[in-house]
Amino acid sequence: MYASFKAIGAYVPSKSLTNRDLEKMVDTSDEWIRQRTGIENRYIAAEDEYTSDLGAKAAELAISRSGLAKEEIDMIICATITPDYLCMPSTACVIADKLGISNVMAFDISAACSGFVYALNIAKAFIESGLKKNVLIIGAEKLSAIIDYSDRTTCILFGDGAGAAIIGTTEEREASLLDIHTSADGAFQDFLITPGGGVKNPCSPDVIDRHLHYLKMKGNETFKLAVNTLTKDVTRILEKNSLSSEHIDFFVPHQANFRIIDAVGRKLKFTKEQVVLTVHKYGNTSAASIPMAINDWYESGKLKHGDLMLLDTFGGGLTWGSALVYFNQRD
Repeated sequence: MYASFKAIGAYVPSKSLTNRDLEKMVDTSDEWIRQRTGIENRYIAAEDEYTSDLGAKAAELAISRSGLAKEEIDMIICATITPDYLCMPSTACVIADKLGISNVMAFDISAACSGFVYALNIAKAFIESGLKKNVLIIGAEKLSAIIDYSDRTTCILFGDGAGAAIIGTTEEREASLLDIHTSADGAFQDFLITPGGGVKNPCSPDVIDRHLHYLKMKGNETFKLAVNTLTKDVTRILEKNSLSSEHIDFFVPHQANFRIIDAVGRKLKFTKEQVVLTVHKYGNTSAASIPMAINDWYESGKLKHGDLMLLDTFGGGLTWGSALVYFNQRD
């Protein structure tokens, strides 16, 4: 019995924040943002709209597309770096309650932009060990809550949104989560970090005054490491499975920066038609990025049942991962 990607869903808030809007907030320009990131727009959740709300709406869509009753879901994993609450309860527990699902295992993971692929790997392990049958995995972020909108180096990059998937079972290898690789290296932990709010720098007036509760990023260093790491990881997973770029229907990279996506895609010899690109529409939505991109391609009619996807991601921690996944949702 194999784990299988049975359904996808996503949700974005109604409010958009364009580059033109950001021109009025910080010293930047639409042209500068487009040239350096490829981002044109991002979506921002309302003040009373939380990560659990975004995740629950994406999950509702994925569940409806799966054909499952909510009672058939036996585990919920939420990947997020912007949980509703700092310590507890987990956002997964809050989402479960909003969905009307009770008495199931529910927990959060924190792997930043790699969160969805990490969750996919965990779901695969639980299903193929026989412990679970239908796992709901969610990547959900309200990044606007941890972004300093006076910092032009970070506020242009990030947006809010959520994506969700149902991971079920199949007896067919060609309909499975073929292979997943995830890894991390904490030696680069300061490349992407939210310094304040935890036990090292607990919430205090000083932490807030110094803006330590906001996301901080070493952009140039992260860019270089991301391109090299993503390329090596994809090369390894393809070689391990005796595949090449020609065997992949769609390459779905983390949507952080067009220049990173373009550099990795060219190094791996993917055509423009193979590369899924949504960063211009949504910006970087961290753990929600990959499922939102998959959903976008599905709703556009490009992604079909049986297509082989190669997922590739890199995030704070530093964390990274890649996955070979057959899309097994049936219309």
